[in-house]
Amino acid sequence: MSAVDARLAELGLTLPEVVPPLAAYQPAVLSGAYVYTAGQLPMVDGQLPVTGKVGAEVTAEEAKDLARTCALNALAAVKSVVGDLDRIARVVKVTGFVASASDFTGQPGVLNGASELLGEVLGDRGVHARSAVGVAVLPLDAPVEVEIQVELLP
Repeated sequence: MSAVDARLAELGLTLPEVVPPLAAYQPAVLSGAYVYTAGQLPMVDGQLPVTGKVGAEVTAEEAKDLARTCALNALAAVKSVVGDLDRIARVVKVTGFVASASDFTGQPGVLNGASELLGEVLGDRGVHARSAVGVAVLPLDAPVEVEIQVELLP
C-alpha cells in the first residue's frame, strides 16, 4: 500500500472510481512532469448529492463538503494516469468554480474544502496556489467544480 493510500485509509477516506467524462474530454492528462485534471464535480456513486446555487439552495458549509468530494475525485483522476499517488511531488494549482447566488461572496471559504482535503492527504505536498471563481451555473447544476494541476517526482 502506498503512503498516500495509507493516509487516505487513516482519514477514513476511500479513493472513488474515476468519474466518467460528461462530454469529449479526458478526466486527466499527463504532460511531461505534470498532470492536469478536468473539472471534477462532487459526484458520489455517479450522482450529484446536491444541486443548485451556493447561497440559495445550497449552504456554504454544504458546498465546502462538496469541494472536498471534488478534490477526492481529482486525486482519483490523477491516479488513473500515474498509477500511484506517491508520485506526486506537489499540488501546484487548484482552480475552483462555485455556482453562486448573485449576492454570495464566500467562494474562497467553499474552496477551502478542496484545499484542506489535499493538505490532509498529501501534507506539505498538498500546499498550492488557488483561484476561487463564482459562476452563474455549472454542468448538471452542480454547486462546485474543482480542477487540479500536480507536479510529479522525477
